[in-house]
Amino acid sequence: MEPSSFPNPITIPFPYPFPSIPTSPICTNSRPWMDSRIWSRLPQRLVDRIVASLPPPAFFRARAVCKRWYGLIFSTAFIELYLQVSPSRHWFIFFKQQGIKNCIYKNAASAAAAASGGGGGGEAFLFDPENLKCYRLGIPMIPAGVTPASASGGLVCFVSEESGSKSIVLCNPVMGNLIQLPSTLRPRLCPSIGLTITNSSIDLIFAGDDLISPYAVKNLTSESFHIDGGGFYSIWGTTAALPRLCSLESGRMIHVAGRFYCMNYSPFSVLAYDVVSNQWSKIQAPMRRFLRSPSLVESRGKAVLVAAVEKSKLNVPKSLRLWALQECGAAWVEIERMPQQLYNQFAEVEWGRGFDAVAHGDYVVVVIKGSERALLFDFGGKRWSWICPCPYGGGGGEEELRGFAYEPRLAVPITGLLEQLTLPFNSFAS
Repeated sequence: MEPSSFPNPITIPFPYPFPSIPTSPICTNSRPWMDSRIWSRLPQRLVDRIVASLPPPAFFRARAVCKRWYGLIFSTAFIELYLQVSPSRHWFIFFKQQGIKNCIYKNAASAAAAASGGGGGGEAFLFDPENLKCYRLGIPMIPAGVTPASASGGLVCFVSEESGSKSIVLCNPVMGNLIQLPSTLRPRLCPSIGLTITNSSIDLIFAGDDLISPYAVKNLTSESFHIDGGGFYSIWGTTAALPRLCSLESGRMIHVAGRFYCMNYSPFSVLAYDVVSNQWSKIQAPMRRFLRSPSLVESRGKAVLVAAVEKSKLNVPKSLRLWALQECGAAWVEIERMPQQLYNQFAEVEWGRGFDAVAHGDYVVVVIKGSERALLFDFGGKRWSWICPCPYGGGGGEEELRGFAYEPRLAVPITGLLEQLTLPFNSFAS
């Protein structure tokens, strides 16, 4: 992983530079920081515990120290320790990908390349919002013809772009591990997709864009995939009817407290799917007639709606606001509003192109479409700051940055259960 450092958060008009941090020697004088006579005698178990607590970039650098540290990743005892002591990290992962129209109207050459298995592999960018650092991450094992659709529990879900029954690949981008899941039963075009993974269960749902003919789609049904450690599983056997006259366009879902949520358009509202009751319901969005570019995100255990508000007829200043869905599941409360001066800067850069939002823990990232620029909001510090989530070249032209909440992990407990269950299904050829 190749790191890139960001300057301290600022809220001044941009453009602004992204200077690199100057390198400095480890020691500023002739005496070392650590006395080897003391530190070399640390119990090996304690050393392993320290290594297991390192963030992934530091861990992979540490593997170059010696053969034993290099082999830790293959040690069952170390992985078990890692799962116990490694802290949760509220990071983000970004991908460069074609816009939705380019995914639908694929030319014959790209379709043939995907069918022949050519053009596999990919690249992602890990963003650490606490330290404002970005890491380039190569994913050479990703097969051709799939695109990232959702992420949870250290895994990213890739779904086939071609219309029809969707092929699904779960990938740990940090380790490069791949697991192929059984394909969906119903043919779809560009469905909305939700994923939630715990240490002992996985729930995956596809909704809408039912391919009722080679030339027409409708938002009619959803189907779900479930596995848990208790031995219960449902492999696309659970289906549910969507509410009438719903319009799903974003392709995104979030999961909060046993429910999946996604945006509904024309007019704006929120669709909620209860996993236990297998039923969909509709929730009215706040200020639905005056919203622009709404996005649903999960933050600190709540469903949060991020959108621009344009209510010029009532002389209300344009703004970007955040609302949280209350426990009753029907009411919204405004929890944050971008300062007006900053919003004026944001609107000048965004210029009506639209934006997407993604959240993880205390952090919300608002990415401007067609640009590598973004805004970061920290709930803990109540602070907005300009950032660049992808300093390695940005989204311009037909490419867009698509981000997901992501926790980088060396191991995901549910992986073993998935591998056992999906063993009878075909895997990708090497």
